[in-house]
Amino acid sequence: MQGAPLRTAAITARNIACRRGDRVLFAELSLSLSSGEAVQIAGHNGIGKSSLLRILAGLAPAYTGTVTVEGSVGLLDERPALDPALPLGRALAFWQRMDGAPTEAVQRNLERLGLAALVDVPVRYLSTGQKKRAAFARLLAQEATVWLLDEPLNGLDSRAVELAETLTAEHCAAGGVAIVASHQSFRLTGLARLTLADFGA
Repeated sequence: MQGAPLRTAAITARNIACRRGDRVLFAELSLSLSSGEAVQIAGHNGIGKSSLLRILAGLAPAYTGTVTVEGSVGLLDERPALDPALPLGRALAFWQRMDGAPTEAVQRNLERLGLAALVDVPVRYLSTGQKKRAAFARLLAQEATVWLLDEPLNGLDSRAVELAETLTAEHCAAGGVAIVASHQSFRLTGLARLTLADFGA
């Protein structure tokens, strides 16, 4: 099910470098994506994939370089940004109010992601895969034009992996942009690949 067309989506990074302590993780990294495009940031754990996504999201400063974004950014990472003490339904409702998402759309997302039966379960009791699917529910409600996905397949079974790939494909088909940081294979037609080790300082 393809979503409604999104607003203009584009992200450009020019000569990005990331420094952690005394170590420069990567340098002179540039990328540019516009509506409908996607790229996988590949590399082993600890190489700087998460740091790059946080720079692209505007949550961390680049050591050098600039990032420009057209549209809005949604980041999905290992922290689902859901209050662990709240039932899942109330935790997502908080963001629904912030994002202005229609209740009907949120309910459809919960059903599609297999979460409708878990709305009364506190977030802290959800499994890793359930929390990841809940993070996707929040991302969908956010209607961000640029998706930054940090290890989006971790903790998911094969069915949920296929759904995550399908959701990303639908997002791009609707004019969105996706940047997928993952050491796992991610199936998406037209997915470009950027190997972070090629930008080692």
